[in-house]
Amino acid sequence: MPTYDYHCVANNQVVEVRHSMSETLTTWGEVCAKAGVDMGTVPANTPVSRLISGGQFIRSQALRNPEPSCASGSCCPSGMCGLN
Repeated sequence: MPTYDYHCVANNQVVEVRHSMSETLTTWGEVCAKAGVDMGTVPANTPVSRLISGGQFIRSQALRNPEPSCASGSCCPSGMCGLN
Protein backbone atom coordinates (compact mmCIF):
# COMPACT_ATOMS: atom_id res chain seq x y z
CA MET A 1 0.00 0.00 0.00
CA PRO A 2 1.44 3.42 -0.90
CA THR A 3 2.16 6.19 1.58
CA TYR A 4 1.09 9.81 1.16
CA ASP A 5 2.04 13.01 2.96
CA TYR A 6 -0.76 15.35 4.03
CA HIS A 7 -0.29 18.96 5.11
CA CYS A 8 -2.55 20.82 7.50
CA VAL A 9 -2.40 24.61 7.08
CA ALA A 10 -3.99 25.23 10.49
CA ASN A 11 -1.07 23.72 12.44
CA ASN A 12 1.57 23.47 9.66
CA GLN A 13 2.02 19.75 10.33
CA VAL A 14 2.79 17.09 7.73
CA VAL A 15 1.60 13.56 8.46
CA GLU A 16 2.50 10.44 6.50
CA VAL A 17 -0.46 8.12 5.92
CA ARG A 18 -0.64 4.71 4.30
CA HIS A 19 -3.79 3.99 2.30
CA SER A 20 -4.99 2.61 -1.02
CA MET A 21 -4.66 4.64 -4.20
CA SER A 22 -8.44 4.83 -4.58
CA GLU A 23 -8.92 6.42 -1.16
CA THR A 24 -9.00 10.20 -0.71
CA LEU A 25 -8.51 11.98 2.60
CA THR A 26 -9.69 15.58 2.79
CA THR A 27 -9.84 16.53 6.48
CA TRP A 28 -7.46 16.63 9.42
CA GLY A 29 -9.70 14.20 11.33
CA GLU A 30 -9.49 11.60 8.54
CA VAL A 31 -5.71 11.94 8.31
CA CYS A 32 -5.21 11.64 12.08
CA ALA A 33 -7.54 8.65 12.34
CA LYS A 34 -5.77 6.84 9.48
CA ALA A 35 -2.28 7.66 10.83
CA GLY A 36 -3.20 6.94 14.44
CA VAL A 37 -2.07 10.34 15.71
CA ASP A 38 -3.71 12.83 18.08
CA MET A 39 -5.60 15.67 16.39
CA GLY A 40 -4.56 18.16 19.05
CA THR A 41 -6.65 21.34 19.12
CA VAL A 42 -7.29 21.46 15.35
CA PRO A 43 -10.95 20.77 14.46
CA ALA A 44 -11.57 17.44 12.71
CA ASN A 45 -13.18 19.10 9.69
CA THR A 46 -10.11 21.26 8.89
CA PRO A 47 -9.11 20.72 5.26
CA VAL A 48 -5.76 19.14 4.37
CA SER A 49 -3.87 18.88 1.11
CA ARG A 50 -1.98 15.89 -0.17
CA LEU A 51 1.61 16.77 -1.00
CA ILE A 52 3.35 15.69 -4.16
CA SER A 53 6.13 13.26 -3.41
CA GLY A 54 9.25 12.59 -5.43
CA GLY A 55 8.41 8.96 -5.97
CA GLN A 56 10.98 6.25 -6.36
CA PHE A 57 13.69 5.87 -8.89
CA ILE A 58 15.65 2.90 -10.16
CA ARG A 59 19.30 3.03 -11.09
CA SER A 60 19.93 1.65 -14.56
CA GLN A 61 22.55 -0.78 -13.19
CA ALA A 62 19.85 -2.36 -11.05
CA LEU A 63 17.86 -3.38 -14.12
CA ARG A 64 20.59 -5.79 -15.25
CA ASN A 65 19.48 -5.41 -18.84
CA PRO A 66 21.54 -7.86 -20.95
CA GLU A 67 20.93 -5.91 -24.17
CA PRO A 68 23.04 -2.85 -25.00
CA SER A 69 21.14 0.39 -25.55
CA CYS A 70 21.96 0.29 -29.26
CA ALA A 71 21.91 -2.66 -31.67
CA SER A 72 25.66 -2.70 -32.42
CA GLY A 73 26.76 -2.23 -28.84
CA SER A 74 29.11 0.49 -30.00
CA CYS A 75 26.90 3.55 -29.91
CA CYS A 76 29.59 5.47 -28.06
CA PRO A 77 32.84 5.15 -30.03
CA SER A 78 34.80 7.15 -27.47
CA GLY A 79 34.10 4.52 -24.83
CA MET A 80 32.41 6.98 -22.47
CA CYS A 81 29.22 4.92 -22.17
CA GLY A 82 31.04 1.64 -21.53
CA LEU A 83 29.18 -0.27 -24.23
CA ASN A 84 32.03 -0.73 -26.70
